[in-house]
Parts: sequence; structure tokens; C-alpha cells
Amino acid sequence: MKKQENNKDLSLKKKIVIAVTALNAIDSPGPGVAVIRAIRECEDFDVRIIGLSYEALEPGLYMHDLVDKTYQIPYPSAGTDCLLGRLIYIHENENIDVIIPNFDAELFNFIKLKDKLKELGIATFLPDLDQFEARDKVKLYDFGQKHGLMVPADKIIFNTRELEKTAKELEYPLVVKGKFYDAIIANTLEQAEKAFYKIQAKWGLPIIVQEFIKGTEINIAALGDGNGNAISVIPMRKLYITDKGKAWAGITLDDDTYIKLAQKFIEITKWRGGCELEIMQTADGKSYIMEVNPRFPAWIYLTAAAGQNQPASLVKMALGQKVEALKDYEVGKIFVRYAWDLITDIKEFQQISGRGEL
Repeated sequence: MKKQENNKDLSLKKKIVIAVTALNAIDSPGPGVAVIRAIRECEDFDVRIIGLSYEALEPGLYMHDLVDKTYQIPYPSAGTDCLLGRLIYIHENENIDVIIPNFDAELFNFIKLKDKLKELGIATFLPDLDQFEARDKVKLYDFGQKHGLMVPADKIIFNTRELEKTAKELEYPLVVKGKFYDAIIANTLEQAEKAFYKIQAKWGLPIIVQEFIKGTEINIAALGDGNGNAISVIPMRKLYITDKGKAWAGITLDDDTYIKLAQKFIEITKWRGGCELEIMQTADGKSYIMEVNPRFPAWIYLTAAAGQNQPASLVKMALGQKVEALKDYEVGKIFVRYAWDLITDIKEFQQISGRGEL
């Protein structure tokens, strides 16, 4: 009888339509698939998932057990008008309740459009432009200085002629970073120049040259309510790192130092939405903030597995529900990422490539 009642309750739930980007589950994965997994595991929802893809070979769009339908959207460089036009078309077909963008490069456009999306009945839960720009890699050192947070010294450069002078100031090794993604450690001027051109070709200018900090890499997934309160904070130590510096395995930690650091960041910025703090913990106990990513990390499913489902909490807040701060989570929970050959048919590839829908 109890089982029948539970099934009845489930049938009465309103189906929520959630659109999610970043379905590129590759060696440097986007967070989209992990976000969807977490949302689908929340028993409070009956969801229809709409994938938003940029390319026809993003693996997530062929994962039909996770994604109900996929639409291609224009690249961020196309601007807000093109994106809005496409989203209006998708909304007319799908009646979207919530959109969760997960790429750094697309967030500016979605933040600019969030009021227009709200008018259409589409909810988001994103930082405002001031919050988004304050933690930008280009401004992070000044942000740290202003608020008493430890951030490695850096220089913002626009050509390779500046590298030699920068190297004298910061000393080798250096970390050469793109404005959106990628970081390469350079031990010589030649290596630094090579890294500069490689990252410039992919992400453009400027290039950030950062002081190298030796230590243990810690990542912190956090969720802010927009009023300075941290709804969830879970720190993770990388156990295995790819040649691109991405975590391929990690373990949840119990350390108040990291939790308080993330809480301080959210309190200072009044951060609204998910974010990831990349920390370097030195041997003498100093915690340097290397980067602040303004969206969920690719390993965000670990938060759900450990007992604090951050994507599900974000959806609830986007829909106007009050969410209390989550306190407890399982320490010692490990994720290990793996590769899997997903088989599909050429007809599906042709459909998404030709029609922009699958």
C-alpha cells in the first residue's frame, strides 16, 4: 500500500523541463552530464532534460537515458541576439522551466539574457555581472588583495615581448594561462613563448602569467544563495590528474579550512549559483586560490554521491524554493572517471548536424 501511495505522489509531481549545456564528456569534460545525473537522482523532481549542444559530437547528446532531446545553439561568439532567438524557438517547443549553463565562455551571454529569459518564464540561477567579473582570472589577484585572500602574483600580457620581463619578476617556473581555460607550466622562456602562442590560438588575448605555487591541489565545489550564504561546500583532493591537469579521480575531504575559505568567498561576493575554487595547499599550510570557476565543476556528481546534491539545490532555488544550508556529507567518497565507447547511428549524427535537433 505504501508503495502505491509513493507512486501516486510521484505521478502528481509537475514535470520540470531543465535545459543543460556542456555535454562534452571527453578527456577534458564539461559539467553537463554530471549535472544531469545529479538532477535525475533527486527524488523531488520529475524532469525532462533538454540538452543544449554546440557541436554534433558532444557525447552527452547521444546519452538518451540522460538527455530527452537535444538542440544545437550558436557559439558564444555569435552574441546574445542569436542565442536569444534560438532559445525562444526551443522554449516554444519545450516550455523550459530552468536553464543551467556550464561553460565559462557562454556565461556572459546567459547572464546578460537572464532578465529576458525570466520574462519568457525561464528561470536561471546565475551570478550577476559584477560577481562574474570580480573573480575573473584577469582580476583575481587584485580581488585577493582587496579581501585578504591568498592569490598567486600574476601579470596580464598581450605579446611575447613581455614574457622575459615577467619571468624576471615572478621567476621560473611560471604558469601560462588562458582567459577561459588551459594552464601550462613553463620552465624556460622558450617553453613560455610556446605556451603563449598555443593558448592565444585557442582562447585569444590577454594571457595570464602566474606565479607557480608548489603544493597539493584541492578543489572546492560550492553553491551560494545570492545573499552571502553558502548552501553547500564540499572539498575534494585530486587523486589522479590527466596531462591536461584535470581530475580523473578524487576524494572528499573533511577540513574546515577549505570549507571556511569557500564560505568567506561566497559571503564576500554574495555569490549566486555554483562555483569551484581551485586551491593549492602548500607544505607550510597556506591555501592559495589559483582560480575561481563561475560554474559547477565536471566532478559535481560527487557532491550528490556524498550527500549534498548541489545541482538539485540550484534547481530548487531557481524555481523560488527556500533551501536550507547543507551541513553533513560523506568524507572519503571517491570518484574515478572512466572512458566508455558510446555506440550510436549515423542517422542521429546527420539529424543533429543537419536539423540542429535530436
